[in-house]
Amino acid sequence: MEQISNSDREILREIAQRKRELASNARNDEILRQWYALGNGKKESPTVRLLFSNFSKDVITARQRCEGAEARKIEAALLWSMVGRELFDDDTPLFPTFDVSWNTKAQVFGIAPLRIRDPKSGGYHIEPVIEDLEEEFEKLQGGSFGVDRESTLAYRELLEDVFGDILPTRMVMRSLSGSITNPLVHLMGMENYYLAMYDCPEVLHRVMDMATTFYEQYYDFLERENLLLPTDLTAVIGQESFAFNHELPSDSVTKTTQCWGFLESQETTAVAPETFGEFVFPYQDRLVKRFGLLSYGCCERVDAIFPDYLSKWKNLRKLSVSPFNNEDQVGEYLRGSNIVYYSKPRADLVTHPGPLDEDAIRKDFRRICEAASGCLFEIGQREVMTLRGDISRGRRYVELAKECVERYWKP
Repeated sequence: MEQISNSDREILREIAQRKRELASNARNDEILRQWYALGNGKKESPTVRLLFSNFSKDVITARQRCEGAEARKIEAALLWSMVGRELFDDDTPLFPTFDVSWNTKAQVFGIAPLRIRDPKSGGYHIEPVIEDLEEEFEKLQGGSFGVDRESTLAYRELLEDVFGDILPTRMVMRSLSGSITNPLVHLMGMENYYLAMYDCPEVLHRVMDMATTFYEQYYDFLERENLLLPTDLTAVIGQESFAFNHELPSDSVTKTTQCWGFLESQETTAVAPETFGEFVFPYQDRLVKRFGLLSYGCCERVDAIFPDYLSKWKNLRKLSVSPFNNEDQVGEYLRGSNIVYYSKPRADLVTHPGPLDEDAIRKDFRRICEAASGCLFEIGQREVMTLRGDISRGRRYVELAKECVERYWKP
């Protein structure tokens, strides 16, 4: 592993000290109180965050000062944990640690996708490597998983040497994943995938069963190799949220049923609920049985599939509610339940050219807050591609969101 130069070491120690100070101030105490309340099922102060994974070059890369490759990797991770607090003053919770995860991999299918990316827009085109599912089924077999313990431990040792006296390392685990339709569509393309439901449904069921079995075997591997870690506090769960809860172990875990899982199927958002129930739900249901708690959804509609399907999962604790949903209807479903209404507001109101339209932003957040009233409530503004070089518009957007939560959301 590459050594860290003295100059890079000083930069990393400086940033580590900044994180420690942010994690130790009164503002962070208040944020943690909000998250603990949400995790304990209390309707008190909803959390608001502006998520930046789609414009990280502006808020991470542009601010980096380290020169060495390994140092820049660590620097990026440190900055990443603090962007919400340093730049947007949102409700990102912090602990005075540097979190490390086991270097594991899990590739559900035995063939790699082919995507042609547009460097300007950040978008991509899927070039199908599976044209005929029935004829090319064999190509999908051969998924693999594993762990590189040596690299994980070496990385942790390096971190402890550089700034362990300021930010001690902590082993954590992200929520367990079990995505099937997403990697499948990246291999087939959306049109071929949808046609397969009609042309060769029995083969598609074989694919779904094979992928589900893969994940079940992967979970067995994690248990057998003692790779599971508690998913609590600031452990990251699906859709860039956190695992604050009072139901899962916080010391040690040995079974995946003691951990948080994440599932989604945004690729099937256009099919009828009954079609989702035939081709997706039975396989997701097998995986849900392996989780302790569950977060569900990305950008897809969940309003149509909640009553007959998602509501069956008693361990569901966080539901993604994108603007494509009937948000009032989802609010009715979740009101009074122990499931967090995880709102993903429309992104265009913060990304459009020119000054922020504050009246339009207030109007949209009022609608969301009223829809989520009576629910456990969390706001995570995702899918933002740019702030147009003006970080202050992100901070102001967060202020407006909090203003509306205070005014319009009712517990």
